[in-house]
Amino acid sequence: MSSSESVGGQGIVNLLQEFSVPLLSGVVVALLAANLDPEGYEHILHWQPLGALAVFDHDLTFHFLVNDLFMVLFFGIAAKEITESCLPGGSLNPVRKAITPLVATLGGVVGPVGIFFLGLWGGFGLGFFDAQLDDWGLLSQGWGIPTATDIALAWLVARTVFGRGHPAVAFLLLLAVADDAIGLVIIAIFYGDPAVPAAPAYLGLVVLGMAVAWGLRRAGVQNWVAYVGLGGPLAWSGLMLAHLHPALALAVIVPFMPAPAGDMGLFADEDEVDLMGDELAEGYHIHHSPLHQFEHHLKLVVDFGLFFFAFANAGVAFADMGALTWLILGSLVVGKTVGITAFGLGARALGLPLPSGMTIGDLIMAGFVAALGLTVALFVASAAYLQPDLQGQAKMGALFSGGVGIVAVVVGRWLGFGRKQETTSQDS
Repeated sequence: MSSSESVGGQGIVNLLQEFSVPLLSGVVVALLAANLDPEGYEHILHWQPLGALAVFDHDLTFHFLVNDLFMVLFFGIAAKEITESCLPGGSLNPVRKAITPLVATLGGVVGPVGIFFLGLWGGFGLGFFDAQLDDWGLLSQGWGIPTATDIALAWLVARTVFGRGHPAVAFLLLLAVADDAIGLVIIAIFYGDPAVPAAPAYLGLVVLGMAVAWGLRRAGVQNWVAYVGLGGPLAWSGLMLAHLHPALALAVIVPFMPAPAGDMGLFADEDEVDLMGDELAEGYHIHHSPLHQFEHHLKLVVDFGLFFFAFANAGVAFADMGALTWLILGSLVVGKTVGITAFGLGARALGLPLPSGMTIGDLIMAGFVAALGLTVALFVASAAYLQPDLQGQAKMGALFSGGVGIVAVVVGRWLGFGRKQETTSQDS
């Protein structure tokens, strides 16, 4: 194979990753499968590729392998981005800059929940829900669904709207990860199985995993595999045994990995690093830190693996549409935008700054982009409603929130978001 063919092939792979093609393809395939062959689709979800093996009384079904094992890597990659942004040179450093997105995260939860209950109350009053047939208590169980943000798509859309390296991207990423962490806690506390209540004593294993990662760092271990292979299983097992979702297992391990050295800034583009020259890049250890190597070796696997996550969670029948669909969608769009903006401005009024270079307009747009619930909202919907009709309506609302990304890109280009960033990058 010629070098040009190799570069061309790599370019196609990069393009697929850049635009989340595997994730979006998984949504499309799941929708087709669920509507054309529902029984076959369910059979795939419950398929046990490893036979009768089980872990902590959980059968290793296709759905379990994707949601409870693969997604650990996804959240680990997201944790890597947040870790870099919080280190010296990152857009969320010093710590005061990280407080504002965390405060905004609360708005991204309180806002959608408030809009959900307001919309549910108004829906009954306007006759969208039948007071004789619909149970308020049953419908209200969906309040946790619009609190979710799809990290992968929000990250993609934010980078498209604002431009790579813009502080709003790191702001939104931290917000999205914290948002989904809260969502997982909501699932554990409010949507847990009464037959298997939470067992917080096992969280000691999570602390032990963090201690092991800290010890590796203190010992100067420079291989990311050691952190993932030793600390990761302990954290994962602790979350599983505590009856909490284990997807965040690596999110508490990755921050202990040694980061890049040097004072050039942690958000430098790959191209910018290359322009420095191999010797200078070597001197800064940009391409050799465990934190960078962790992403370098797993990013491709994670990006293409999102096809299977979308396939396992986005299978909804098109017939499953109703008032609940629009309630979920409205709670996401209005609740996220208003809640994040209001709480972000509130934090700013209290003297907590937005990341350097981020404006109030950027904050509003970030709140709107956070309304991309999609796959994570689908995940919560599965836990919120056990009734097939209500679950289907809620999932359709989550799927429609994917349209937020298209609107954000169009409006962002129209209003000139990211142009200043592009100009600055070209001039530097």
